[in-house]
Amino acid sequence: MKNMITAYLKDESGQTSTEYILLVAVVAFVIFKFKGVIEEKLVGSNGLVNKVFSKADGILDNIN
Repeated sequence: MKNMITAYLKDESGQTSTEYILLVAVVAFVIFKFKGVIEEKLVGSNGLVNKVFSKADGILDNIN
């Protein structure tokens, strides 16, 4: 019984999933913390998504 408890305590296979969960939690915190900045830079009127789609529309207009 003592050997089984010692083996259980030394088993590190579960640590990888714990580390992934902690990384996801940190990423989620950063996203929530900087939500306004991310939204402005990506989706805002002068954001990255708007620039990409307007440039793609221009390229399609030139092709047709």
